[in-house]
Amino acid sequence: MDTSDAIAALAALAQPTRFDAFRLLVKHEPDGLPAGEIARVLKVPHNTMSTHLAQLQRAGLVTTERQSRSIIYRADLDGLRHVISFMLRDCCAGHPDLCAPLIADLTPCCSPREDTHA
Repeated sequence: MDTSDAIAALAALAQPTRFDAFRLLVKHEPDGLPAGEIARVLKVPHNTMSTHLAQLQRAGLVTTERQSRSIIYRADLDGLRHVISFMLRDCCAGHPDLCAPLIADLTPCCSPREDTHA
């Protein structure tokens, strides 16, 4: 990843509909969603949603897979990881302890969910 790739990814997320679409796709990992469902949930016209999804794909934040007549969109979590890693590569000028609160904030979102039926 280089600066222009990171800027492209961040620019793609800097638009409200694309940001919401990406967050929706993250919530639906690993199954993904068809474009029509994303458009319906976000209340965006289908052709507009397709344009937004294409921009997220070009930015390396979304992948697609054809399933029969549908195209399933998925958040590219590796792409997001590359952007975040690039931004934090030289974490706090050689003082990683300064980045510890950021890392701590990221950890709970990725912890396995507890089974409440046990």
